[in-house]
Amino acid sequence: MRHAADGAAGGDPLAGAALPDPDLLCGRWCAELAGRTPLAPGDLSPLVGRLVAAVHDAAAALEHDPSGPAGAARDLVRSRLTDPGLLEAVQVLVGDALAPAADTPGRVRRLTAVQAALAGGFTTALRLQVLTEHEQITAAALEARTAAEQARGESESRFAAIFDSAAVGVVVFDPLGHSPVANEAAAGIVGYSREQLTRMAVHDFISPEDAPEVWAERPRLLDGSLDRLQVVLPLRRGDDTRIWVDAVVTPLREPGRPATHLMAVLQDVTDQVELKQRLEHQASHDPLTGLPNRSLFFDRLAAAISGVRSERDRPGVCYLDLDGFKVVNDTLGHQAGDRLLQVLAERLRRTLEPDGHLVARMGGDEFVVLLECPDRAVLEQVAGTALDTVRRPVRIDGRDIVISASVGVVRHDGELGPDEIMQAADTTLYSAKRAGRGRYVVYDQERHRSDVRRFELSSQMPEALRRDDFVVVYQPLVRLADERTIGVEALVRWQRPDGELLGPDRFIPLAEETGLVVPLGRRVLDEACRQGRVWADAHPEQPLLISVNVAARQIGESDLVADVAATLERHDWPAERLQIELTESDLMGGSGRPSATLRELDRMGVRIAIDDFGTGYSNLAYLRHLPVRVLKLAGHFLAGSAERDDVILRTLIQLSSALDLEVTAEAVETAEQAKLLRDYGCANAQGWYYAPAVTPDRVPDLIRDPFLGS
Repeated sequence: MRHAADGAAGGDPLAGAALPDPDLLCGRWCAELAGRTPLAPGDLSPLVGRLVAAVHDAAAALEHDPSGPAGAARDLVRSRLTDPGLLEAVQVLVGDALAPAADTPGRVRRLTAVQAALAGGFTTALRLQVLTEHEQITAAALEARTAAEQARGESESRFAAIFDSAAVGVVVFDPLGHSPVANEAAAGIVGYSREQLTRMAVHDFISPEDAPEVWAERPRLLDGSLDRLQVVLPLRRGDDTRIWVDAVVTPLREPGRPATHLMAVLQDVTDQVELKQRLEHQASHDPLTGLPNRSLFFDRLAAAISGVRSERDRPGVCYLDLDGFKVVNDTLGHQAGDRLLQVLAERLRRTLEPDGHLVARMGGDEFVVLLECPDRAVLEQVAGTALDTVRRPVRIDGRDIVISASVGVVRHDGELGPDEIMQAADTTLYSAKRAGRGRYVVYDQERHRSDVRRFELSSQMPEALRRDDFVVVYQPLVRLADERTIGVEALVRWQRPDGELLGPDRFIPLAEETGLVVPLGRRVLDEACRQGRVWADAHPEQPLLISVNVAARQIGESDLVADVAATLERHDWPAERLQIELTESDLMGGSGRPSATLRELDRMGVRIAIDDFGTGYSNLAYLRHLPVRVLKLAGHFLAGSAERDDVILRTLIQLSSALDLEVTAEAVETAEQAKLLRDYGCANAQGWYYAPAVTPDRVPDLIRDPFLGS
């Protein structure tokens, strides 16, 4: 399934891609950061060296460990490199260095995790620095209040010196938040002069709504049950801009007395908070479209499921996949494809989000819509709206691109978890694809079970092919004139480890979808020719024609001519005793390659047959231009009972004979059908009237009498 759970936090290591050389990075980063620090080059270089090594190791490690980048960031703060602009510059350098290696979603998550570790270490170190200075200021303030009268002037002077020179902002205020006294650093942070602040209240620049915990915990700070409160909160500056501050609030009290004032130590952490918000957004949103990504979607889906309390609470999803998007990339280029995805993503967001639906990008050309508490009618309405939204033409580079989508619609049934819901949506989506695309299909449990079974079989086929679990059986081809066996058609079956024998209708379509039909077809061809040689050596008086089915992908994705030539040589099997069967759909649906391949096989002497003729859309006139020798009529021509069915059958046989095409009738089940075919001039037949498909050891008996197998 395409919806396997995301990898571990931090994503895949970047070591699989080319990481830049640490020595080169160290020199480059020193040059970039030199102008942002007061340190001499000799002091800066070791710091940058440790930073580069920590980033490089964290990016390449199999398991993400944030301690290295966080420790390097703390070293910067301990060296008094606390300018938030420095952190931003470091983040840019890290991104520029590692972004080329972040070429998969997992590696993007690893890059984001490394940057987040740097930001976290930097912020933590700053907060510790704030706490240290806070302790110094608090101690000085208490000393000033409790010192002996004769020493009061000296203590207050010391407090005033620390208060005014502190690198962090300090505000002292009464229990109601009035009469704030601030140092220059605090005045700069809040955007008011020290004189202005004395005429204001704390809530004028720190709203109780934005910092409810400060006001809620005020009684505990004052009565001594809480020693200190640390919070990160928004603050409205004097110029009406909004910033974030890290505030540590403590009571000022003398021993044995209630607190008379509160003191807040402030640090502007706007850059760190905004960086964290950007990193969190990057980790949960698709970089191309800006939509929530699969990680955020699964979080929201899990939350919606956990909140289900009744039938009306059940969430639903519409899982959408664009039809034929690969053609856009292949013909117009990936830039046009990316632009198309961006336009469609924005359309879906604008159309569906106002109604409270979450639109996310799952990856590639797949989108998903999460609906909370919908009924089936709403789900289908949203699916239809999504289809209409995608169908509208998109103009890119002067071209109108028209594309459709298929949608799988699933509503939570009270039992499925997030992964199971998306698996159900996935299989339902493919049902919409198989039904003709450009439509939505609603989840059906029985169909889903069947689809899961198909996917399971598909996933098990490679191992079955390696174990040689596919067996070849043979159905006789009988000459109607004397009812003698002249050949056999090789048919493949899947012998499952549990003893179940699967017919080709269960697995050949899956093999064609996955491309495994190429090695499977090659194996059947080899086994049939090998077995033919065994029979020919045992019965040289009556060599058999070996007929083998070939799929279109065997022509398009392999050198069928070379495979056939090598097989014939390996088993010393004459080309004229090999017949290759293709369905007319495979023959007519391709480009020029099938006909060119067939002509090469014909020149080798191999017979070409059109299988299931009458189920596709070819015509006899077209077949005159192909090296086809045999038409195998589909069984439904014999199954019909109306007079016109009989006329069609007779006419097809007569026209084929006039074009020098040998006719073989399939699915012959009665003596009456065999006689009718013989009277109409049909050459050969096969079917249960003579024998079903049998194992190789039964074929010698069928050479003597084809009826022995029935």
